[in-house]
Amino acid sequence: MMILSRNTRAAFHVFQSAKRRSNACKIFLIPHASSNSLLTNYGVQGKARYHTLAKQNDVNSTRQYPPFSLSMVEGRSCFRPNSRNIMTLSKRYFSSAEVTEEEDSSRGNGIGITRKVPHIRNVAIVAHVDHGKTTIVDQLLRCASESIRNVEDDSAGSSAKDNKENNALVMDCGDLERERGITITSKVTRLDYRIQQGASDDFKIINVVDTPGHADFAGEVDRILTMIDGVCLVVDAAEGAMAQTKYVLSRALKMGLKPVVVLNKCDKEDAWSRIEDGEVEVELLETFDSLGANDEQMEYVTVYASGKAGWATRDIEVAREFATGTKEAPGNETSMRVLLDTILECIPPPVVSTRKGIVNPKEEPFAMAATTVGRDNFLGRLCTGRIYSGTISKNDEVALIPRDFSKEDIESSTLCTSNITGMFVNRGVSRTELESGVASAGDIVTLAGVPDSIAVGDTITHKSNPINQALATPPINPPTLSMEIGANTSPLAGKEGTIVASSRVRDRLYSETDNNVTLSVTKSETDAERSVVHARGELQLGILIEEMRRQGYELTVSPPKIITKKCESTGEELEPFEEVTIDVDSEHSGAVIDSLTGARKGMLLQMSDSADGKTRLIFEVPSRGLLGFQSEIATATRGTAVVNHLFLDNRSYAGHIGGVERGKLVSNDTGKANLYALANLAKRGTLFIEPGEVVYSGMVIGENSRPGDLEVNPVRAKESSNVRTVNKDEKLYVPPPKRYSIEELIGYMNDDEVLEVTPKSVRLRKAELDPGVRERLARSRKKQMMAAQKSN
Repeated sequence: MMILSRNTRAAFHVFQSAKRRSNACKIFLIPHASSNSLLTNYGVQGKARYHTLAKQNDVNSTRQYPPFSLSMVEGRSCFRPNSRNIMTLSKRYFSSAEVTEEEDSSRGNGIGITRKVPHIRNVAIVAHVDHGKTTIVDQLLRCASESIRNVEDDSAGSSAKDNKENNALVMDCGDLERERGITITSKVTRLDYRIQQGASDDFKIINVVDTPGHADFAGEVDRILTMIDGVCLVVDAAEGAMAQTKYVLSRALKMGLKPVVVLNKCDKEDAWSRIEDGEVEVELLETFDSLGANDEQMEYVTVYASGKAGWATRDIEVAREFATGTKEAPGNETSMRVLLDTILECIPPPVVSTRKGIVNPKEEPFAMAATTVGRDNFLGRLCTGRIYSGTISKNDEVALIPRDFSKEDIESSTLCTSNITGMFVNRGVSRTELESGVASAGDIVTLAGVPDSIAVGDTITHKSNPINQALATPPINPPTLSMEIGANTSPLAGKEGTIVASSRVRDRLYSETDNNVTLSVTKSETDAERSVVHARGELQLGILIEEMRRQGYELTVSPPKIITKKCESTGEELEPFEEVTIDVDSEHSGAVIDSLTGARKGMLLQMSDSADGKTRLIFEVPSRGLLGFQSEIATATRGTAVVNHLFLDNRSYAGHIGGVERGKLVSNDTGKANLYALANLAKRGTLFIEPGEVVYSGMVIGENSRPGDLEVNPVRAKESSNVRTVNKDEKLYVPPPKRYSIEELIGYMNDDEVLEVTPKSVRLRKAELDPGVRERLARSRKKQMMAAQKSN
């Protein structure tokens, strides 16, 4: 077995796997070579693995490196250079924490020295949806509380114990997060971690940030990454790096953050075989390289863990014992404290840059960027963020610098000021007041009493000693989807909700944009009672509508529309494209390919089969082509398809998308649905309602089995004059109705339909309730579709 690699750690891992199988193995480190050249020059048969992770611009490098070989000597592995030359690499700075004071002061950039804050670590936990990230964070909270509990009084210890027993997932504090098992809003929690060093104790502060994994909440991720100094990447060992992981990881790597990789769920059925074969390492290294990781970032530390079982280790042999069931109960050396110690060891501490001439840290100007904002009924306006320089105390007077202010604007404008009324930190999901009363650079805190006009990305500084420019914050990604939301206008309006006024609905939407910077709201040009909401995807809009529904709002939601742009140079219309990754049973792969590459205008890029009967398909598809795709493919693949998508860029307009629209069963009468009528209508298609539900004229009660809408009467009862036997009535049967979630209905409804959302019901209806008007509009829409198809 021969392995070509530029990464010693990856090569050694594969070598260990080969050694356990008693296979002869040699490893050659080739730091600068492209994948194509290696595959061309070295044809290897069998299960040989290649790690070709060099960048293309390094192929023509003239630097010479002595080859290394790895062989087995008396059952041990050892590196033996084939020449006496020693390879010397230049140092690369992957974060400001690696810059020494002498090096930084010699740059002449106006910065005097950089000092580290050794007792603080700021780290983000990022992962794909349902890879166990929230469970890992919850285990870290418990381990940290146990380390402090040993030196606190018994009452505090019993309280922590009760918190451990009563909270299954501390970080999933919202009802929607608990129900769906995903993270929707980012949360910062503070871990006070005690390390025993002989007779003395060393206390550390670890600020852990739980970030969303879905691309629709990418704005949360971009903001959080500006506060932290390292990233902990949680990967399901059985699934590997997924699409949402790529986005978050690429952003972190571009910012120079050092990663720590946690292979979670190592005790799953298919996970350990992938780890032993090196498949997980290969996928991770290829992912890191494709995202532009440098050499230091490629040499990440791997922690093998099972968040559900509560164990973690950096030793692969110990991990094997847990995964195979040989070892069951984790001890102190194999608990989640291993991950906490790894974070302290591998994640650099915060670095504070001071200007020349300032020796005393207390004289540094205070600067803090608002990452999240909010309001409390008792505390007033709140903001959470990282302190980049200086210190802040209670009752200090601060000034607000908007994110778009230049130096000239700051000098010529009068800044908003206020007094800080409180300083808080989050422990778990509880906000507690900072005991010391003073927060310093490097820490992440929540300030109360900030100016009311503060927005996400604005800078807070001392009024008496301000900074001369706003702190840099990441740009906001453009929205890709829009829809109109207004008050409920159906015949059943006001019967199930408590908030039905259009002005209240608009105020609620505007308040959502206060902290959710990826959302924007404007007034509708066609209907003054509605508002246009611009967002990143169906899930983000679905979450917003679901939250408003549970708060008592009654809404009317229009079909989504993809946001297009005009090219500035050519004037060509552009639309967003996305990379779609689908894992599906091999027997259904053909149905997936036909669905995306047909009327949806997708392009198949990659297709790979696995030994467990799964097929991974990667497409590039216009965002319009994904509307309604989730529910359609779930039916076609019997629920086995796992779909993930990632925004790529804006490209030329793909033309008309979609074939024949789904026909609907539309009610033409008002009343309660009757069993007798529904039993006959069930033969016409799939029903969305059950007997006893209230319907009205124009409401969609099912999907027609044939193209085109069909007017039906679901409230028609059996004529009393007809003669029927009791046995005949007993044979009436209506299949269970098909229920859709809000985000599924967002992609499912046609252009002439709207969604009625109330606290108790979610109904689909026609935008025009009059059947005569609907018929005229349908004929006009059909002509437009035929004209569009001819133009394509």
